[in-house]
Amino acid sequence: MKVSQNNQELQKTKYLGSSAKDKVEPENMQRVHRGFSATSKGEASEFEYGSLERILSRENLLLAMRRVISNKGSHGVDGMTVYELRQFLKDNWLSIKESILNNEYKPMPVRRVEISKPNGGTRLLGIPTVLDRFIQQAIAQELNYIYDENFSENSFGFRPRRGAKDAIQKAETYINEGYRWVVDIDLEKFFDRVNHDILMYKLSRDIKDKRVLRLIRKYLQSEIMINGIVVTSEEGTPQGGPLSPLLSNIILDELDKELEKRGHKFCRYADDCNIYVKSKRAGERVMENITNFIEGKLKLKVNRSKSAVERPWKRKFLGFTIILSFGKACPTISKQSLKRYKDKIREILSRSKPMTLEQRIIKLNQTNIGWINYYGIAKCKGIVQQLDRWIRQRLRMCIWKQWKKVKTRYKNLRKLGLNHYQSLKFANTRKGYWRIANSAILNTTLTNQFFTDLGLKSLTRQYIKIH
Repeated sequence: MKVSQNNQELQKTKYLGSSAKDKVEPENMQRVHRGFSATSKGEASEFEYGSLERILSRENLLLAMRRVISNKGSHGVDGMTVYELRQFLKDNWLSIKESILNNEYKPMPVRRVEISKPNGGTRLLGIPTVLDRFIQQAIAQELNYIYDENFSENSFGFRPRRGAKDAIQKAETYINEGYRWVVDIDLEKFFDRVNHDILMYKLSRDIKDKRVLRLIRKYLQSEIMINGIVVTSEEGTPQGGPLSPLLSNIILDELDKELEKRGHKFCRYADDCNIYVKSKRAGERVMENITNFIEGKLKLKVNRSKSAVERPWKRKFLGFTIILSFGKACPTISKQSLKRYKDKIREILSRSKPMTLEQRIIKLNQTNIGWINYYGIAKCKGIVQQLDRWIRQRLRMCIWKQWKKVKTRYKNLRKLGLNHYQSLKFANTRKGYWRIANSAILNTTLTNQFFTDLGLKSLTRQYIKIH
């Protein structure tokens, strides 16, 4: 039996003895460290950038493992979790490495998952096995050394020390310079339509190790498991793997270079591309020319129904809408993003969720901190204050619902300091939950300080810290 076949059997095994609470322990790391011996310490620098030896170097593999574990994520078709990766590599890395070096390694099928889009429809994700995520991460880290420094300054997605905030600030700059029309280009199912031959040609110009190119192509052509049925992939790079974001930037770098050559002001984050111009007529001309380039040269599809030439304050970019305030551009939260956030809060505070109040507050804090850290750059203090009041009102409603019986309501209201008459009267009320939650009685008993003492973090305070 070949090594690759052994590897497939190992991947298909249901792994036991690990839990999601396991930590990456330093002593176990040392044993894994000894197993990553494709090159000795310091030897990776002797090989050409992009070589398989550099990808399989000890330092690169250890970094890849740490990142895969820290990123967590769901399991692949084999059922192995990220917390089992360390032990699996300790036991099997030598045989896996040999199969990679001999071009015998075959990736497992990716698990197809559908997630809902904010504007309707679904987005298809392909989740590789944890082992394949680890190998992809190792490849991506090495390829970043080659490609990232040559990417456009106007490309912000999936790059070190760059992000959506930088893209928004760049867009603000363009608008303040007088470029107050935007060519908003939407690429239709971009990740599913990437042409493998075009991508491999671009990679071959910079990566000379054919073994690496063969391994990448194997990942591009990975089979997909849909409802237990395995199908082949002829095009696209599945969203969900660590390698896909970098490959998307490589294929779209040609678009960036073309826009720069033509002197356009633009921001691109993955497949979201906004080009800023000074008139609608110029925008329409740019839209036509760039669409022809994308569809003719890159063999990608522009979604004409979602693309448009419009004022920036009438479009959404990365969850923000850039408006004019006293003649100066500033970002605010888009209506769609706000609705999506409130839907998430409603889900956390739903009565159908069997959670204690303390557990709800923990989840609220996790959601709120992540949300405000992203949207906190927007001019939205008033919105944030309203959201704080709205969250506390929903918490009051949630508590009132939990006090189902009149007896329970009476007892708890008395504990909160109401007299006998007020507690009895209010416990027997027939007013609706939402109206009660906004009543003077609950506002003076379940106070803001009450929720602060329970650990609820204020969105407003977090917003002020950012500003």
